[in-house]
Amino acid sequence: MLHWLAAARAELVPPASRSGAVLVDLGCGGGLLAPHLRRHGYRHVGVDLSPRSLAVARGRGVLPVRGDVTAVPLPDGVADVVVAGEILEHVPDLPGAVAEACRLMRPDGLLIVDTLADTALARWVAVHIGERVPRMAPRGVHDPALFVNREHLGRECARHGVRLRIRGLRPTLRDLPAWLAGRRDTVRMRPVRDTSILYQGVGYRTGPASPGSTPRGAR
Repeated sequence: MLHWLAAARAELVPPASRSGAVLVDLGCGGGLLAPHLRRHGYRHVGVDLSPRSLAVARGRGVLPVRGDVTAVPLPDGVADVVVAGEILEHVPDLPGAVAEACRLMRPDGLLIVDTLADTALARWVAVHIGERVPRMAPRGVHDPALFVNREHLGRECARHGVRLRIRGLRPTLRDLPAWLAGRRDTVRMRPVRDTSILYQGVGYRTGPASPGSTPRGAR
């Protein structure tokens, strides 16, 4: 499923607007986003804690940086685009992760996130179904206590000058049965109004952080 989400995430990334533009991919894993962005014109920097995942990402053309998403070893304002895909629901410190993402953004930078909603339905679908269907998700990969409330996420982004627009996301119903039957290699994701399971957020940084909310790790 991570491949499907990477493709959907890439659809939100515009082509680079300047020479030398940087995209920082937080929790990049093995660089699944990279093949979808090869012609977008960014220097793709991937941040992850796993050396093995970073080695795979390097093979896909990603510049690897080992680090935690709440303490990224990169300077302020380095990124034209910051992407946090399927990582926030694994981070105990959501405010810290959002602060770091916003710290890395240029004043007019773009933030793109996707994550699991903090709802009973999301917990049932992601854990009780998703972790039991072969090829969907490994057992125990999710901690439902970390699933992300969309209002909380929006407030944290707003503290740092990013107004997040949110929409739901789900697998295309025509593709999913074919994939389960082994007749398709991938499933297209479709934007929807319902944000109760999986959602995407997109926002530009249009203002400074609020007083008293200096991003963690700011220099």
